Amino acid sequence: MITVKVTYTVKPEFVAKNKENIQRFLADFQKMDDAAFWYHISLMDDGVTFSHFSAYRDEKIQQEVLNVASFKVFQQERDESGLNGSHAVKVLEFVGASSGKLTPGQPL
Repeated sequence: MITVKVTYTVKPEFVAKNKENIQRFLADFQKMDDAAFWYHISLMDDGVTFSHFSAYRDEKIQQEVLNVASFKVFQQERDESGLNGSHAVKVLEFVGASSGKLTPGQPL
């Protein structure tokens, strides 16, 4: 299983557009096999920093998700908005979850 955390801070004037772009790619993600991956986005209490958490069964589904057209547009517009070096990607070691859907060594 692959788990990833991405954080970044946008300018206040870009928050609404970023949320709109997120809803667009999430709608496309919902058309995909949700047994193969999980994706969650939160906005921190500062109102401008977003955290994305994702878990993928394997690299194949990760690449399918990351290559969804609306997700690529989201990334491009986010990056062009001016992140000021705040973009950070961390690959995490999965330890456990409250849902049996995410169990190490088993498909999502």
